[in-house]
Amino acid sequence: MKYLLIVKDIMDMKIITKYWLGITLLILVVAASVMIYIKLNPKDLPSYLIEGSGRIDGDLVNLNTKYPGRLEEIFVEDGMPVTKGTIIAKLNSEEFKAQKRSVEREIEAKYKELEAYKTDLEISKVIIPQLLEKAKNSLKVKEAQKRELSQNIALQKALLAQDERDLKRLENLYSQNLIQKEMLEKGKLKYDIDLHKLEALQQKMLQIDEAIKIAKSDLRDAQATQKKIYVLKYNIEALKDGIKALEAKKDQIEAILAEMMLRSPIDGFIVEKIANTGEVVGTGMPIVTLIDPHTLYLKIFLDTIQNGKIKLHDKAVIFLDALPNYPIKAEVVRIAQKAEFTPKEVSVRSDRIQRVFAVYLKPLKVDPLLKLGIPAIGVISLNGKDLPKSLNEIPVQ
Repeated sequence: MKYLLIVKDIMDMKIITKYWLGITLLILVVAASVMIYIKLNPKDLPSYLIEGSGRIDGDLVNLNTKYPGRLEEIFVEDGMPVTKGTIIAKLNSEEFKAQKRSVEREIEAKYKELEAYKTDLEISKVIIPQLLEKAKNSLKVKEAQKRELSQNIALQKALLAQDERDLKRLENLYSQNLIQKEMLEKGKLKYDIDLHKLEALQQKMLQIDEAIKIAKSDLRDAQATQKKIYVLKYNIEALKDGIKALEAKKDQIEAILAEMMLRSPIDGFIVEKIANTGEVVGTGMPIVTLIDPHTLYLKIFLDTIQNGKIKLHDKAVIFLDALPNYPIKAEVVRIAQKAEFTPKEVSVRSDRIQRVFAVYLKPLKVDPLLKLGIPAIGVISLNGKDLPKSLNEIPVQ
């Protein structure tokens, strides 16, 4: 009896297993049929929505060297965030530093020379007018002495002429024995004395003439020295111009030194480090490539019919393949004016089209999830609303 019950249970299990397998196979067949139907008869995308696939792109910025040199140090790595003004790399600048020190010493020497000229000018402004006035006064005195001496000579000549007449009269009287010899000798003595006086005055006149020549020469020298003030002023202005030129040269070297410190021109991220520490880089060679997240956009490709419906600033959303339920608000910022072949690297959800137009979708605000080169899907709304909130709402094209 017990044996019959066991046999019955086994038979029941076989029947259940047989039917279960059949039900499972039936479910699989139905599911496959549904999937094939959906594939062969896909749900159409609403007419007010346009979908396209592409990759996130952006405006790359190459940080180039303005001057050649050896890369002394680089402070960033790929993917690092940077802010505007952040020091990215440093070029060796000992040569320019030496030039700067040399120019600074030249400027210092020129300033000392300038101070010396200024001091000389201040002294000259006091002394030279005094020398000129002194030379003028000396000449005036000598000329006055000459005039006085000329008058004395004229008087002495008149006196000597009178002495000569008196001596002739005495000689005539003495020849007639009308006077004593002593009176004649006194007359001769007076004549001789006055003659010597005249000769002395004439000799003094020669000395005065020579003194006047010297005084005139001194006056000319003083007048010529007066030009020294103008020369000093000119030299001072020339020195000032020279100092300005040196300071401009110093500013130029400082500008070069500033360029040797390579700084980020944007707030963004390092995309690629191109050069490494110790390498010699030439003028214009890129050190790193950066990107500003504000410039990121999705470039999708649409056919002629779809492209004709789109206009600038149409509302859109961007979906990343990894986050299908995270819409990123965007807008149309650019529409290509020329058709092109679909690039090979573009991932599309639908069959490839031979000729397409590029459409650029830019996020309304920076989103940290957007990365350069990642695939994404863009959906554009032609009516400005009814944008999908999930990628699952969009039928597979």
